[in-house]
Amino acid sequence: MENNYYNADPMGYATASQAESAASLQSYVAKVMRRVYGKMFLGLLITAITSLATISSETLLSIIFSSNVTFFGLMIAELVLVFVISGAINKLSSTTATLLFFLYAIINGVTMSVIFLAYSPSAITLAFTTTALTFGTMSFMGYVTKMDLSKVGSILYMALIGLIIASVVNIFLASSAMDWFISIAGVILFTGLTAWDTQKIKNMASMTDPSMVGKLATIGALSLYLDFINLFIYLLRLFGGSRN
Repeated sequence: MENNYYNADPMGYATASQAESAASLQSYVAKVMRRVYGKMFLGLLITAITSLATISSETLLSIIFSSNVTFFGLMIAELVLVFVISGAINKLSSTTATLLFFLYAIINGVTMSVIFLAYSPSAITLAFTTTALTFGTMSFMGYVTKMDLSKVGSILYMALIGLIIASVVNIFLASSAMDWFISIAGVILFTGLTAWDTQKIKNMASMTDPSMVGKLATIGALSLYLDFINLFIYLLRLFGGSRN
């Protein structure tokens, strides 16, 4: 793929061949991004179906939530899968990476089924709708903006570390005020990360060999999937609607 197709002349390109090359690259990137979004939304669908199936089965609920070992074991499995997919993506085949991503989506669906026990249906619906609109808007902005978001991304990742530390500390403090602050910060953080991740994936797509597109689609889908899920969780915490 050629990356030097931009030119400073009034028309944007010095020659017709450069313009044709740019159009071809844009088409290629759009095709790759469609695969990323398609895989991401399939992952979200798998998570939703798994959550509904889990909450509808008393047997599954009993197995999962009757023991802290089982529940936290599933959460640890989720973390392991994220690290394996992210860290070993170049060593995995495209098919294996995709299967691991969908396995993660299934396990996440099981653990997230707890929200149906903790929150009202109206709060869940409102949080999901708001998440979908916010995610769609920010991902679109990240895709079309010509502003370089790389510096912003570095700041957001440092803020993410701070958010994780604050969340762990509040487990022991159990402060409602701090929980509210963390939820607000989480919404802002993952709203920004959605735009940054989208631009990063788009830039990677422009430089990725066609033989590697499957792997890029998986790692890109995982990044955007995590942005969506975390944004949804923090919005749900803000909207409340607890059953208790």
